[in-house]
Amino acid sequence: MAYEWPPLVPGDPDEIAQRVAAVLDEAWRRLAAQQHRVLETFEKQPRGRLVLITLEEFKRAIQAFRREVDTEVLVFVRRQLPHLYQQGAEHAAAQLGARFTWTMIHREALLSMASDSYGDFLRRSEEAERMATKFYRAARTAARLEVPLLAAGNITARQAARSLADRLRDEHPLAHVVYRNGARVPVGVWAEAATLAKSAVAYNAGTLNRTREAGVAYVEVFDGLDCGWVSHQDPDKAARTIRTVEEAAESPIAHPRCRRSFGPRPDAKMT
Repeated sequence: MAYEWPPLVPGDPDEIAQRVAAVLDEAWRRLAAQQHRVLETFEKQPRGRLVLITLEEFKRAIQAFRREVDTEVLVFVRRQLPHLYQQGAEHAAAQLGARFTWTMIHREALLSMASDSYGDFLRRSEEAERMATKFYRAARTAARLEVPLLAAGNITARQAARSLADRLRDEHPLAHVVYRNGARVPVGVWAEAATLAKSAVAYNAGTLNRTREAGVAYVEVFDGLDCGWVSHQDPDKAARTIRTVEEAAESPIAHPRCRRSFGPRPDAKMT
């Protein structure tokens, strides 16, 4: 992933996260609306050609969702991540009485983070696509094998068509994304949480890498009083503790909406 240096485009993390969530949520709503049209066609006009036409429109909606995800994620990792990384690095530099410049260590760290973030977003969106594609395949199979058997104009056939649509609706709901662990999450919710998490990690990576670059081995942790170190419920509370830079790099945040940050502590010693 290429950058022009310095790749700085400021943006508020909460506003950016809300934008990403809104764009992807709207794309998903369009996909769900297109699914509704497919099911209506099954119910009211169960003829093979019409069903296949609406299915192809649904397929294009899946492709549009994929494009929306790709576009928004690329904008985020190319513009917002560098800005936040630089903010974190400048925060550390100011506390150390130094300056921040985009040296090779920081360029390489940003490129690695951007690549990982892009891949992680795509993996998350693939769960949503998997659900939509599963519906598409089931509906297409039904259109080929079951719809031709429905006698046009027959009351029993209309009942059978409604039953078919109800079955597809029940087996392939698109109101939420259902992840492999069973969690039901709206697309907008996971998009906002993921964006906030990546934003926090980018800021903290800048702080920690600039601290490490200065030869400082310890940082102070600033966090909510109830927030644990590796998870919110961890009894090892994070706030106002002293950790090594390496420990902090392993746990830059404890949960998706974590507000954790770090400050260099050149005065700290191993106890």
